[in-house]
Amino acid sequence: MIDIGVNLTNSRFDKDRDQVIARAQDAGVTGLILTGTSIEESEQAWQMATQWPNYCFSTAGVHPHDAKTVTDLSLPAIRALASKPEVVAIGECGLDFNRDFSPRPQQEAVFEAQLALAAELNLPVFMHCRDAHERFIEILRPWRDKLPAAVLHCFTGSEQDLRECLALDLHIGITGWVCDERRGTELREIVRHIPDDRLMIETDCPYLLPRDYRPKPKSSRNEPHFLPHIATVIAHCRDQQAADVMKNSRATTEAFFAIDPC
Repeated sequence: MIDIGVNLTNSRFDKDRDQVIARAQDAGVTGLILTGTSIEESEQAWQMATQWPNYCFSTAGVHPHDAKTVTDLSLPAIRALASKPEVVAIGECGLDFNRDFSPRPQQEAVFEAQLALAAELNLPVFMHCRDAHERFIEILRPWRDKLPAAVLHCFTGSEQDLRECLALDLHIGITGWVCDERRGTELREIVRHIPDDRLMIETDCPYLLPRDYRPKPKSSRNEPHFLPHIATVIAHCRDQQAADVMKNSRATTEAFFAIDPC
């Protein structure tokens, strides 16, 4: 398995990153994609990826929450990071109209700037969308055929949202949200509609600790070593064997990011 959404730069991992990696490896997680969410954290994610070569990879981008910090839409720092061999995608980029930590026009401009950069560099994009589906699709659609690949990570939308994403040939990242019997009810029903070669799995750690994990962890911090549990729940919802979900998602992820983890 490969965890496509690991916020390893988060301060909640400051005291034990080595142990977090070791636990992931012991759990059978064969690779991690470290998420870049700002210029600073994209730099940190890349530096961390170099510490675990051929196991950790990273993305470089600006999350919509941080779009307000961007003053140059040519994104020179992200462009420079994109040339590093460990950096395998542009993002996390997209729209978040739930919290609106950045003004919506700025979110939209920074999202489109990253799509343009990914298209120019022929890199896949790692995307975020929360409460902004219609505008997200409007901005993405004209760029889609210029991009080699695109994934909407941490998908939590409706069945109609999912069908529109699949119609744009997007990959879909599923997190422990599917393990939440309160918020994840619809996701548990519709995850079966994602083709095997479009499904990827992730923790989005340290967020979204699987609510149904037992015994209940003492900490609320999520980690990559919970990925097998998430994969098992996804498999149950899809009427598949967990081993098949793990195998298929790994092959899909390796092809998407053009990686071959050791």
